[in-house]
Amino acid sequence: MPVVAVNGIRLHYEEEGTGEPVVMVQGTGGGHTVWQLHQVPALTEAGFRVVTFDNRGIPPTSECPGGFTLRDMVADTAALIEHLGLGPCRVVGTSLGAFVTQELALARPDLVDRAVLMATRARTDTLRLALTRAEIELYDSGTPLPARYAAVLRALKSLSPRTLDDDAAMADWLDLFELAGPAGPGQRVQMELSKLNDRLDAYRGIRVPVQVIAFADDLITPAHLGREVADAIPGAVYELIQGCGHYGYLEDPATVNKALVQFLTAGI
Repeated sequence: MPVVAVNGIRLHYEEEGTGEPVVMVQGTGGGHTVWQLHQVPALTEAGFRVVTFDNRGIPPTSECPGGFTLRDMVADTAALIEHLGLGPCRVVGTSLGAFVTQELALARPDLVDRAVLMATRARTDTLRLALTRAEIELYDSGTPLPARYAAVLRALKSLSPRTLDDDAAMADWLDLFELAGPAGPGQRVQMELSKLNDRLDAYRGIRVPVQVIAFADDLITPAHLGREVADAIPGAVYELIQGCGHYGYLEDPATVNKALVQFLTAGI
């Protein structure tokens, strides 16, 4: 279990495959193993060396319950890339991981060859702000939801109607969500980072090649907010994947992986 001391924390990472490196950044509450279900096999088969890691807040990486910022997470990712001697490399992020990736591409273009932003946005609208505040208030109240009820809420929030209407698939998803357990103190800090200031103007300064992948049924980072990011970044490619919610890379991995591989291998 490789753990390195970078940027004042202990950061856990894993590597698979050989070839040009791809660093993958997970979203709120997500561990590195989520990528290993579908994306890591597809990328290693395509000839990439894939580095996944647990963001600060997610054990066995330091939880940092006292608090941290998006800038800290960007610095963690940069430090890992530098520690492994990967830069400039391809970087893929989803949700909070996409927020980290787009800020990294802006602040440290020397480390980013190209970037993929899945389920991203550059600002917080009224509904997303209310959702974030509600989740934080629930956590801070110390009131635990019954595991099955929490699983159903997560499914309704994160999956597409296509998946929700598939009885066999939903049985598996609900079991998985129920096993996930409650959020920890590090994830509580990550929740705060969803309250983004408007960064659209800043992202006009991103100069590395960017692909934005949005999911048509995403309630957490809706597609029109992803479209805004793509429109702001010069030359960015925009992909809208139908029939998927916030977890589109898990709902329809074949389509997502095809788009990923095509973008990441362009020019090789």
